[in-house]
Amino acid sequence: MTGKLENALERLTNILPLIKSQHECDPALKELHQQILRSFVANGRALLKEEMAAFVSNVPEALNELSERELVVLSQSGELTGIYPFSTQKRKHSVLINGYRVYAMCALDALAVAPLFDESTVVTSTCQVTDKPVLIEMRRGAVQNLEDVNDVHIGITWSAVDMTLNCADSLCLEMVFLINKQTAEGWQSAEVKDREVFALNEAVQFASLFFKPLLT
Repeated sequence: MTGKLENALERLTNILPLIKSQHECDPALKELHQQILRSFVANGRALLKEEMAAFVSNVPEALNELSERELVVLSQSGELTGIYPFSTQKRKHSVLINGYRVYAMCALDALAVAPLFDESTVVTSTCQVTDKPVLIEMRRGAVQNLEDVNDVHIGITWSAVDMTLNCADSLCLEMVFLINKQTAEGWQSAEVKDREVFALNEAVQFASLFFKPLLT
């Protein structure tokens, strides 16, 4: 791992300490969190509340605790709207996995799904600047159509973090695909504070390192 990736991983972990938060859960709550994640691959959706009841005695209380630990995102009515890296609502970044189309919170999250589950995926999105389509085929932690997407980059606007909002509604909206290096350089040089750009291979490694411990 390069120094750049190490610094970025530390930075994102400080903003959203998923692994630490999961380790602090009691075993039943940790199991529920992992089973909700696995359900996106097995069923193409999050677990239903009646299915969650197989793992915890009080589902609303369990979801509230997961939300307080920033492991899930809930609506005002207490419904699950996201569990990193997935969104239960339609987002710009979609992932085809096990025959199901699911949605990722951000570009980095979309790249994390294949290595997180050791599965094959097709990530579909668009460039934040040009709106050109981005299609990335992955198998576990490797990009399969590298010749087509080798120049794709990932951009992160770190200053987008808003402590009054959850990460899904602030930083995630500013973790984006950029169609090529030239576009990425232009995006980074815009008058916005604290932007960083990663080549595709760096971003895949970053995503894997950040998310894979959740299921190991």
